[in-house]
Amino acid sequence: MKSTDQDKEQENQKSNSSAQALIDATRISQGAHKVIAELHAAGFQAYLVGGGVRDLLLSLHPKDFDIATDAHPEEVLRLFENSRIIGRRFRIVHVYFPDGMIEVATFRAAGCADTNKQGRIIADNIYGSIEEDAFRRDFTANALFYDPDAVQVLDLVDGRKDIDAKLLRVIGDPNLRFREDPVRMLRAVRLATKLNFEIESQAKDAIYQLGHLLAEVPSARLFDEMLKLFHGGFAQQTFNALCDYNLFQHMFPLTANVLKEKSSDTFSDLVQCALQNTDDRINSGKSVTPAFLYAVFLWGPMRVLSRQLEIEGLSPKVAHEAAVKDTVISQLQYTSIPKRFGYPMRDIWNLQHRFFRKWGKQVFRLYEHPRFRAAYDFLCLRASAGESVDNLCEWWTVFQDVDEATKIKMSRVPRDNNSAIQRRSKPKTYH
Repeated sequence: MKSTDQDKEQENQKSNSSAQALIDATRISQGAHKVIAELHAAGFQAYLVGGGVRDLLLSLHPKDFDIATDAHPEEVLRLFENSRIIGRRFRIVHVYFPDGMIEVATFRAAGCADTNKQGRIIADNIYGSIEEDAFRRDFTANALFYDPDAVQVLDLVDGRKDIDAKLLRVIGDPNLRFREDPVRMLRAVRLATKLNFEIESQAKDAIYQLGHLLAEVPSARLFDEMLKLFHGGFAQQTFNALCDYNLFQHMFPLTANVLKEKSSDTFSDLVQCALQNTDDRINSGKSVTPAFLYAVFLWGPMRVLSRQLEIEGLSPKVAHEAAVKDTVISQLQYTSIPKRFGYPMRDIWNLQHRFFRKWGKQVFRLYEHPRFRAAYDFLCLRASAGESVDNLCEWWTVFQDVDEATKIKMSRVPRDNNSAIQRRSKPKTYH
C-alpha cells in the first residue's frame, strides 16, 4: 500500500511539474496576483481556481480569474477596500481593479448544502477545506488550483488527465449534480463546445433525462446563462449542441416549436445566419446586444401568431401589436428580458414594415431613427435567409452609401406614382 501511495505521489509531482511548465504567468491579471499576495500576507491560503487555471493549461487567454481561499467573506472584505459581498445562495466577494473584477470564494464544505425536495441547492455557505472544495466543483477540468507565488498546481480530482484527453467529466454522480443545479447542464454544453471537449457518456445520458429541470431555474438566471451561451464567439455551434441535447426547447419553447414545423426552413436559416453574424462580430471585436438575438429567436413565433390573428379578422397592424405583446409575455416565463433589451427588440420588429416606404420624408425619418442600423441589419439577415425582402435590403444598402443629393433623388416620389402612394401609404403586408 505504501508503494502504491509513493507511486501516486510521484505521478502527481510529475503531472504538477508538467502543468507548471505550461502555465504562462504573464497571462494572469495584475488584480489576481495582488489578491493572492494580500491573502497570503494575511496568513490565508489562496489559489487561482476553475476555468482560469484550465484555460492557462490549454494555453488560452482566460477572461476571468476566480480565487479560492480559506478566508471567510467578511475577512476578505476587510482586506480590500475596493470590494463587496454578493449573493445569497453562495456568498462571495468581488474585488474591483482597473483591469477587471476578481471573484473570491471561500472553500465550501462537502455535504452541507441546503437543498429543496428536488435536490436543487438553495444555500451553500458552510465552509470547509480545499480538499472538500475541490470535490464540490462541477467538472474535473474546473477543479484545479494554482498558486502563482509557489508556482504550484494542485490537482485532487485527476482534472489534468481529463484536460489532456479533452474530456468533460462531472465530479460525482451527474444525475445528483445536475439536480443540485440544472444550469450545470447548460454549462457542460457550453464548455464542451467552446473547448472542443467530449462530454462523458454518463453525463450525456443525464442531460437527456433531466433537461426539464431547467424549468425550476429563475428566468433572470437563465437570461444570464443565455448571454454566456450566445455571446462567447461560438454561438452557432452552441445553439446546434443545445438542440442536439434537447435543452434549447426549455429556454425558448416558442422558438423550438416553430423550428419543428416543416415550413420553418426560412426561419431556421434566419436563426443560423444571425448566430453566425453574432460570432463574426464578436470575433472581430464589434459590439453585440441581446436585443438582436431575442429579436431573431422570437421573430418566427411572433409572425406565426400575427398571421393567425389576421386570419381571425384583426387588421395587420393590430395583429402585429397583439402578437408582439403576447410573444414577449410568453417568453418571460422562461428567460427574463430586461427592459433595456426588450424595447430595442420591439423597435427592430416594428421598423421592419417601414422599410417598404421608400419615398418622401418618411425615408429620412426612418434613416435617422436610433434603431435604424439594428433594424437594417435584421432586414438584410431576413433577405439572406430567403425572405422576400431582397430588393429592400439592396435599396437601403445603396441609400446609406450615396451622398445627400442622391439620397434626396432616390427618395423622390415618381410623378406617375403620386396618386397611388397617397392612396396607400402603408404596404399591404405589415411585415
